[in-house]
Amino acid sequence: MKKWILLSVLMLIVVMGILVKVYLNATEPVKEAEEKAVNIAVKETDLTDFRDFELYSGQETYYVMTGTSAKKEDIYIWISEKDKEIVTRKTKNGITKKEALNKLYEEKNPTEIIEVRLGMARVQKTDRPAWEIFYRNENDTINYYYVDFDTGEKLRAIYNL
Repeated sequence: MKKWILLSVLMLIVVMGILVKVYLNATEPVKEAEEKAVNIAVKETDLTDFRDFELYSGQETYYVMTGTSAKKEDIYIWISEKDKEIVTRKTKNGITKKEALNKLYEEKNPTEIIEVRLGMARVQKTDRPAWEIFYRNENDTINYYYVDFDTGEKLRAIYNL
């Protein structure tokens, strides 16, 4: 009986070790991208305090960061993974996540908001900072709605996926 308990505990430890290794290997590319983005932003912008990082994969991949500038203003930074082009905006000069959601609710009646995040929306071959709203509608289909960060206007939408 003791052998079975010992063997079970040992197998559990091995399985947990494997799961931890898989998790660490899966998150390593994101951590590397974050380090790369922070280095670029510190060198190329006036970012002094970094708070948040996300990978945005639209038509092109962007590193999206939240932080504080040297003037103590909250800023968002988008860095193109492909060509390292940087777009910086003061948070106070754009619309908020809530305002982007209100724009969606003016036009649509989503049943579930899955995620709202900053990204880039391609409009007429130009990438523009935008809020991407990922939601389900009454038909339980997936939809995307893009709101321009600077103006609050609807840029585009993708329905019924």
